[in-house]
Amino acid sequence: MTVLDFSRIEAHVVDAYQNQVVPGLVYHTLAHTREVVAAVHTLSQHYQLSQEQYGIVMTAAWFHDLGYLYGSAAKHEEQSADLARLYLLEQEIEESFIAQVQSCILATRMPQQPQNLLEEILCDADLSHLSSAEYKEKSKQLRQEVELLKGHNLSPADWRNANILFFQNHQYFTHHARTIYQAGKMANLDRLLEKQEKKAPAEGEEKRKKREDKPERGIETMFRTTSSNHLRLSEIADSKANIMISVNSIMVSVVVSVLSHRLENHPALIPPTAIFLSTAVLTIIFAVLATRPNVTQGTFSREDIVEKKANLLFFGNFYNMSLEDYERGIDAMMHNSDFLYGSMTRDIYYLGVVLGKKYKLLRVAYNIFMFGFVASILAYLFVFLFIDEA
Repeated sequence: MTVLDFSRIEAHVVDAYQNQVVPGLVYHTLAHTREVVAAVHTLSQHYQLSQEQYGIVMTAAWFHDLGYLYGSAAKHEEQSADLARLYLLEQEIEESFIAQVQSCILATRMPQQPQNLLEEILCDADLSHLSSAEYKEKSKQLRQEVELLKGHNLSPADWRNANILFFQNHQYFTHHARTIYQAGKMANLDRLLEKQEKKAPAEGEEKRKKREDKPERGIETMFRTTSSNHLRLSEIADSKANIMISVNSIMVSVVVSVLSHRLENHPALIPPTAIFLSTAVLTIIFAVLATRPNVTQGTFSREDIVEKKANLLFFGNFYNMSLEDYERGIDAMMHNSDFLYGSMTRDIYYLGVVLGKKYKLLRVAYNIFMFGFVASILAYLFVFLFIDEA
């Protein structure tokens, strides 16, 4: 079991911040690191982590932003993970422990995608400031840091809109973080939304009315529910089509194997067999058409982005694009709620169009199967009852 001296780790990190001064760092300071460490301690105590687990996540907390001091802000997580590795190797810590520390640090990259409890704890602690009573001041510090590091100014409206969008898309991963942070986070979001309305007096009343008639959560729930229902119906259609394909394929195999050698001796069986096989083949064809995927060009132009025509939520519209162009499109969509909701609307519409075609073809397949099956059975009965007796 690895046992670390956290006072030495703290001293190492404090020394780094004191000796490696970066003027542009206004938010990601030693104070922020201490706040994250404190939040990690709180969450770790709740989940009663083992001594080694606690050591992993606490070490990651101390090092998680140290990369800001030695590299670019965009790659600071990788740099922080490397710095943690170098320090732990000097302390002769085993490789498995170091790898878990690095994984925790890398999990804080945006968008956060933690894979286990330790990574979830660090991710939630890193963004615990979203629920803070001092969030307004912290947001100003972060905005100032972004402006200094990127070298250009951000308007208050753009910064506020970006924060609102981030709040609405963010979620805490651990249950305890949701318990202790969610209320404060929603209160800060409400204040941002209220300020957004006050800063747009010409549109404020209209926006308030829209929010009353169509609250944000209601809109999100509507899109989520509608999209989920469409996907579920599509799965049902595919399942029904697969059943028809399987059943008719089996019947064709059985009929061909059983009757093929009897048709020469009983030519009267040829017409009903032909009806039966035609029914099965046509049913299979329409069932396959119902499940056959459509191939799109997988590209969109910058003009599509400017005119808000591109649907970036469907892979068929971007799979041939470069990552840089796609990221540019997504960034434009995230900073424009009309573009975002328009994309979601188009996505649901085209899902519905595809779904309509699926069910239309599936209905044809079922009708062919029903009427053809009945006709072939009646034809067989006619042969057995009248022609064989004759």
